[in-house]
Amino acid sequence: MFNKILIANRGEIALRVLRAARELGIATVAVHSTADAEAMHVKLADESVCLGPAPARESYLNIPAIIAACEITGADAVHPGYGFLSENAHFADILAAHKIAFIGPKAEHIRIMGDKIAAKRTAIELGIPCVPGSKGALSDPAEAMRIAEEIGFPVLVKAAAGGGGRGMKVAHTREDFADAVATASREAQAAFGDGSVYLEKYLDNPRHIEIQVLGDGLGNAIHLGERDCSIQRRHQKVWEEGPSPVLDQDQRDEISEICANAMRKLHYLGVGTIEFLYKDGRFYFIEMNTRIQVEHPVTEMITGCDLVNEQIKVAAGHPLSIKQDQVIVRGHAIECRINAEDPSTFIPSPGRIERYHTPGGLGIRVDSAAYSGYKIPPVYDSLIGKLIVYGPNRKEALMRLRRALDEFIVDGIKTTIPLFRTLVNNDDIKSGIYSIHWLESFLAAMAEEVALVTAPALSESKEPTPS
Repeated sequence: MFNKILIANRGEIALRVLRAARELGIATVAVHSTADAEAMHVKLADESVCLGPAPARESYLNIPAIIAACEITGADAVHPGYGFLSENAHFADILAAHKIAFIGPKAEHIRIMGDKIAAKRTAIELGIPCVPGSKGALSDPAEAMRIAEEIGFPVLVKAAAGGGGRGMKVAHTREDFADAVATASREAQAAFGDGSVYLEKYLDNPRHIEIQVLGDGLGNAIHLGERDCSIQRRHQKVWEEGPSPVLDQDQRDEISEICANAMRKLHYLGVGTIEFLYKDGRFYFIEMNTRIQVEHPVTEMITGCDLVNEQIKVAAGHPLSIKQDQVIVRGHAIECRINAEDPSTFIPSPGRIERYHTPGGLGIRVDSAAYSGYKIPPVYDSLIGKLIVYGPNRKEALMRLRRALDEFIVDGIKTTIPLFRTLVNNDDIKSGIYSIHWLESFLAAMAEEVALVTAPALSESKEPTPS
């Protein structure tokens, strides 16, 4: 087992890793920027090192500074959390060259799954069902058009590198196609330094369902059920739950075993998430995330498995401590991402938290590094915490979520809590009838309704009064 883990991240995930390491008896090192000097993970870690100024490229993405921090503190492993360097194969290689363990997958698997084209090709080889699309990056415009027409419009143009909705455009018709390719390529180049794009069939109103997997790199791999992440805004997940309200047991068993078997063939190491679009009873692979997910607590709540604990142990060379027949999904869990944003406009709302009170009681979990008096910096992601609730069934989980949201208090900044208070009472949400486009349509309708209510009344036309 490791002696000391350096946590190369910030916020709630840094605190989550710190807690898991402490429960394993492992010392921790927090790294931080000057903007995060008062962060909770810095206060609670055994040691801390300042990496540099606030901009991420000068601190959390500064690989030489992180290596130096490992050498100064004697850390023999690095946990990257999610985001930042978590899916950077080059970083994993550099750590290996310095004989420091990377708590994550093998660099070769990060590379394969980080390239969407290579990932799709690998998925097909491993027997994972995929969305119809191009076999590689688009190069020749005439050939690209031929492929698009063969797939059938509408088509989705996607960045080969990266994700999060950047470098992604829909071409609804032949006339839209060239512009969609050019725009997606420009966005991909700006966001990821790689303008390569490829094509997929555009599925109208699918759901987003993902399978959690865990492997030990020795050929042993298991699945831990699915999460439904269809409540999204601009391709960013907002609300996640598990199990999915729309799958039956045969469907979830089949796709989950396909994913676990693929990971066994790959000799995959660590945690990972295989993401699908789901429509009309069929699954279509879109990508694999080779890291711990923001929404991992949903799986932990319904399986009782500590994913970060297992992630650390397999990275240290231990075989899986859980067999597939020991994974039993019970009840229902829902996660809401609490962001420091205006709940109507989604404009970031950094600043000082004046009062902070989290809900409690049976089946309530809050993963957050926020506290009263903490100042949220304006330079990072707006996520300040995650509210996760568990119930013996979905109806009771929703009831518990409603109660927990009413108890959650964050004063001094705007948050998305009011949005979730609205969603939890919505009939579509309560019935589980929604797709990846549902939230944006709902928000657009709400905005239109507000505009109508607040629009100034037109004055009635009157004849001028004689003087």
